[in-house]
Amino acid sequence: MGNKKGIILSGAIVGLISVLLVKLGNPMNMGMCIACFIRDIAGGIGLHRAEVVQYIRPEVIGLVIGAFGMAMFSKEFETKGGSSPFTRFILGIAVMVGALVFLGCPLRMVLRLAGGDLNALFGIAGFVAGILLGIVFLNKGFSLKRSYKLSKAEGFMFPAVFAGLFALLMAAPSFIFFSKEGPGSMYAPIFFALAAGLVVGVLAQKTRLCMVGGIRDLVMFKDTYLLSGFVAILVFALIGNMAFGFFKLGFAEQPVAHTDALWNFLGMALAGWGSVLLGGCPLRQLILAGEGNTDSAVAVMGMLVGAALSHNFGLASSPKGVTPAGQIAVIILFAVVLVIASLNIEKSSKVEMKGDVKIG
Repeated sequence: MGNKKGIILSGAIVGLISVLLVKLGNPMNMGMCIACFIRDIAGGIGLHRAEVVQYIRPEVIGLVIGAFGMAMFSKEFETKGGSSPFTRFILGIAVMVGALVFLGCPLRMVLRLAGGDLNALFGIAGFVAGILLGIVFLNKGFSLKRSYKLSKAEGFMFPAVFAGLFALLMAAPSFIFFSKEGPGSMYAPIFFALAAGLVVGVLAQKTRLCMVGGIRDLVMFKDTYLLSGFVAILVFALIGNMAFGFFKLGFAEQPVAHTDALWNFLGMALAGWGSVLLGGCPLRQLILAGEGNTDSAVAVMGMLVGAALSHNFGLASSPKGVTPAGQIAVIILFAVVLVIASLNIEKSSKVEMKGDVKIG
């Protein structure tokens, strides 16, 4: 699938699967949302107590296992890590806080627009601005340093943890939390959601699908390969939403969204900037972690903690709007990301890879 037809087909499948997941029970415009689902998992295992967003989402488990299986099958599984892991952890927190101020990851941003939610336009504008800001630092020589080859056992740990989460979901012991109302209580049948995640994980692993990479590569390399997948998701999710009668055009009363344009912009600008420095969007980090990249695994753990912090400290937005704490957190994290970006500039480094974590 290393050609444009392959990634367009993959984007089309991801878009349609996302709408189908909504038809089968997921919240509106939330067929697939990496930030929302990691937040739900954080609540499901008790890292936060926001009762409306607690559920171990099988879609995320499927994504990781699908990427792991395809990487093993295609002999692309490679365990590597050691590239500024704690910095990646902090960037993962920043990306998650920005996404939860907007109320969605880059993938849900596209799905929201495909559902007619025009608030997503401000998110997309901010996302592009954040990516452009990140590109400025990439061109200055930003690098999180090289990664090193590690033992295979290290790479197996991340998929194993997610397999363990699936066991917890099925066993449903008393220490696992399940929302009784709100977005967390809305979900597609477990095995369909798992299968959907597996399919998307396989496709994303083969095509390197990345929401950040699409815009980054267009600007830096005039390459539209990844952007084609981005556009295909939008077009086919739009078609699916119209076919099922889900499409609702406008700003007001959109599902799991608020109408604060400024903070929609700034939230996704923070998420976009952090994702560029990480080398990929939240979806891409999950896929890379599944194929053995422990640096991406650390970034995902940062997102998990970021989700817990967002709800424990009132940073996450709701349909009622953005909280003062969330606004302060975004401003502080912009400063943190600026410091990280500035302190990791190597004047002699060159961008050698795209669509992957290793940059420079």
